[in-house]
Amino acid sequence: MSVRQSDVMKEAPCTNQSLSNYLWDDAPDENKWADCVHCGMCLESCPTYEQTGQEQHSPRGRVHLIKSVAEGKLEVNEQFMDPVNQCLDCRACTTACPADVDVGGLIEEARGQIRQAMPLKGWKGRLSKFFLEDLFPHHNRLHTFGGVLKFYQKSGMQKLVRHTGLINVMPNHLVEMESIMPEVKVPVRQKFKDEKVIKAKKEEKGTVAFLTGCIMDVMFSDINESTINVLTHNGNNVTIPEQQTCCGALHVHAGDRKTGRKLAKQNIEAFKDADKVIVNAAGCGCMIKDYPELFREDPEWKEKAEEFSAKVEDVSKYLHDTGYEKPRSEINTRLTYHDACHLAHGQGIREEPRNILLDIPGVEMVHMPNADRCCGSAGIYNITNPEMAGAVLESKMQNVPDDVEMISMGNPGCMLQMAIGARKYGRNQKVVHTIQLLDWAYQKDAQSEQGRGDD
Repeated sequence: MSVRQSDVMKEAPCTNQSLSNYLWDDAPDENKWADCVHCGMCLESCPTYEQTGQEQHSPRGRVHLIKSVAEGKLEVNEQFMDPVNQCLDCRACTTACPADVDVGGLIEEARGQIRQAMPLKGWKGRLSKFFLEDLFPHHNRLHTFGGVLKFYQKSGMQKLVRHTGLINVMPNHLVEMESIMPEVKVPVRQKFKDEKVIKAKKEEKGTVAFLTGCIMDVMFSDINESTINVLTHNGNNVTIPEQQTCCGALHVHAGDRKTGRKLAKQNIEAFKDADKVIVNAAGCGCMIKDYPELFREDPEWKEKAEEFSAKVEDVSKYLHDTGYEKPRSEINTRLTYHDACHLAHGQGIREEPRNILLDIPGVEMVHMPNADRCCGSAGIYNITNPEMAGAVLESKMQNVPDDVEMISMGNPGCMLQMAIGARKYGRNQKVVHTIQLLDWAYQKDAQSEQGRGDD
């Protein structure tokens, strides 16, 4: 079903040319597709094209469809929605493109139009509203949700549900996710709620603000704590602004750009006094770097977004650029490194985390072919598009070396997806965040020093 222009023009006049079938403001930007000559250099980089071999599921095919709607040749309907929503938004095509065509930006803008033309209804609409509007933007509710998950894990309920087979009432992809669910611990926003500044452990370099994330602080609070430990160990005071919220990545990926802008404004205000903002989740960092794009039709907020995004840096790059203490203790392990899409393709960060890993004594790194190939996580893509996500994951796992004990990366969504892959395909590899390994080495250093002191 499609929406006719006459039905909505009075309420939401189109700012594009009269032929366009994009009916709302913030339509896909013509400047983004202007340089695409459909050369095909992007084809081999695209995981969905690799799986289907279909032109509409390739980057250039999607660009052509998005342009065709703007020219009035196609409408925003289900035939348009499917290839746009099947995109992983991994940005690999932009890396491969000689003209740097921003396919990811076009996809997100097109999804914004789809969401307004074809809003989710029924249980899908209610579920989307619950997570994207009622849960993720509210850290107190998230902490309550985390408490429920912790009770589920600690009370014996999880064992009962698994042992009795009750878990199998859920779809297979959700059963897989439950099977690798991390142990829920205390969020750092609760643990450090009474500390305005978490003091540096070494000679002070300065003060940084830390974005704790939404799901990150509930499901991966141990990684957040490791990040704080590493930052303070290397002379950084750390603040956790109370008014910060979800970065909005999941909302924008889902086409809810209105809520994405609302969350972006809240974060811009929350971090306005910070000189540097540290992020340890590739998806969050990439989203914040894209904040100016959300406000391209609002000059005042675009300027604020540009100032904010310039202050944001992934923790691996920040440590690499400002210097960090190389640990002395060994973490004896063979590992391989997976490039999270929104770290490698979205932010251009590749060598910094690898260098950190190589500076840890005892770490032997094994090269992963196609290390920057998407794992299929892509925010909540592995929930909304489980079949394609599973096929992409299978392809990814074929590239993971057999003879490694760990797989390191810098994004929580990738960690969950790769953990599913390791379990599903009979691997015993532990999935870890790069900063965790550095923190563990520092902890061993501290234990060694304490041992010498006791002697």
